Amino acid sequence: MDLFLIITAGLLLVIGFLGSVLPILPGIPLSYGGILLLHFTEKYEFETNFLLIWALIVILIQVLDYYIPIWGTKKFGGSKSGVRGSIIGLLAGTFFGPIGIIFGPFIGALIGELIAQKPTHDALKAAFGAFLGFVVGTVSKLVVAGMLIYYYIITIV
Repeated sequence: MDLFLIITAGLLLVIGFLGSVLPILPGIPLSYGGILLLHFTEKYEFETNFLLIWALIVILIQVLDYYIPIWGTKKFGGSKSGVRGSIIGLLAGTFFGPIGIIFGPFIGALIGELIAQKPTHDALKAAFGAFLGFVVGTVSKLVVAGMLIYYYIITIV
């Protein structure tokens, strides 16, 4: 049973890492689930404080991941139309692979601002804020997922 949990934990960590860039997958919670599975083996165990601290980090990153692109759009002068466009662009971008995922929020915010009849310069500025927010959120998720993979590896080796 331990071998099954160890392998499943590793798979969850890899899927979680991929989920850090694919908005369809809840990457960080999957990665944390992998750590929890490893904890439930008879061979490996993490301290309760370790698990609680990482649970809080995972929750914080998940919440911030929704607000950082919105904050970036607003910080750079975006309106509600730009925020909505950024979210729609992110979701639509998933159908176009990595390029769509990266540029979807930018294009969505730009279209949203142009529909709201903002000047092109202001629309581009808000779109850049959405893109920057997306990049910051993605990098933070990748860092957390990478750290959880690191703890998995050093624990089983």
